Amino acid sequence: MALSTAEPNTLSTYPFTLTEDQEQLRREIREFAAREIAPNVMRWDEASEFPASAVRQLGQMGLMGVIFPVEYGGSGLGYVDYALAIEELSAVDGSIGIIVAAHNSLGTNHIFLAGNDEQRRKYVPKLASGEWLGAWGLTEPGSGSDASAARTTAVRKGDNWVLNGNKTFITNAHYADVAVVIAVTDRAQGTHGLSAFIVEKGTPGFRPGKKENKLGLRASDTSELIFEDCEIPSGNLLGKLGEGFVDSMRVLDGGRISIAALSLGIGRGALDASLKYVKERRQFGKAIAEFQGIQWKLADMATELDAARLLTQRAAVLKDAGQRVTRESSMAKLYASEVAVRICDEAVQLHGGYGFIKDYPAEKFYRDVKLCTIGEGTSEIQRMVIAREILKVHPSRG
Repeated sequence: MALSTAEPNTLSTYPFTLTEDQEQLRREIREFAAREIAPNVMRWDEASEFPASAVRQLGQMGLMGVIFPVEYGGSGLGYVDYALAIEELSAVDGSIGIIVAAHNSLGTNHIFLAGNDEQRRKYVPKLASGEWLGAWGLTEPGSGSDASAARTTAVRKGDNWVLNGNKTFITNAHYADVAVVIAVTDRAQGTHGLSAFIVEKGTPGFRPGKKENKLGLRASDTSELIFEDCEIPSGNLLGKLGEGFVDSMRVLDGGRISIAALSLGIGRGALDASLKYVKERRQFGKAIAEFQGIQWKLADMATELDAARLLTQRAAVLKDAGQRVTRESSMAKLYASEVAVRICDEAVQLHGGYGFIKDYPAEKFYRDVKLCTIGEGTSEIQRMVIAREILKVHPSRG
């Protein structure tokens, strides 16, 4: 699955002009991915091995704090740069892409967006530098799309809070040094009774649980977080009491841009692998790239990928401009993820029997990509969000 460090062909470029700095960022990530990630992709995947060394190096490169100000230990870049980074990593290994995405735009970003100055100063520099790894806990076994069904509770005990319950499908769970956790503080208030808390690794009563055995993205850690009479200081309340859900929706506006970029990367990786294969594979005396049916498939794949990239970059540009991007990020996430699934499906088909075996990269892209239509809000939820935005209606929070 080696990835060329040469300049990408026209089917893999951005449909607008990047700045010189962004081009340099892309080259550096592409070279790193070819050197440090590509040779290990299948080993990590087969063993479900967390790529700790690569993650540390990404921290040294500044990619674990792309979107955070320099004063907080970040790279001081924006969401356009961030989406670019996630795409480049995911074109080689989506597991790396989702590790970086969950750390940046979920766990760390929730602290940056909702935290007070003391919390920001304490946690963000360590997270943005890659010294610490972050996780974000919203989903529960009985509470996925419906956050109001959460059962994890936070109860006052003097000046402290006591957490009980468990979260599931949490990226980076076993390796995170700090997690942001959403818990019920007033069940009668529905989603307005959810609050966010910062919980550090090693806190008594807090531990990672079952590690999931996944279809794809197997090198990323997806596990439970378990809280059993976990007592934390009152100062670990993140944001205002009862506004954990509201802040989570703000966090997801940016997070969905990163999942769109993850989708772009996986889709682009599958397309590039297909372009290489159809030029080499010969049937009936010529390369299958010469057959019109094959060419039409490739044309559709490339066109849809660029359309998805335009939606993603629009959301990123607007996010960098400080605008609200709920509709735009949901559109990008919905379209890019579903396009990427179609591209990866076609990639397997173009490879024929070889698309079904692990000697070729198509089968891994196919396994990895499906998560993109599920994580950070399913396609069905995205359609609900988009419809609410264009109809300008807001559901009551029970």
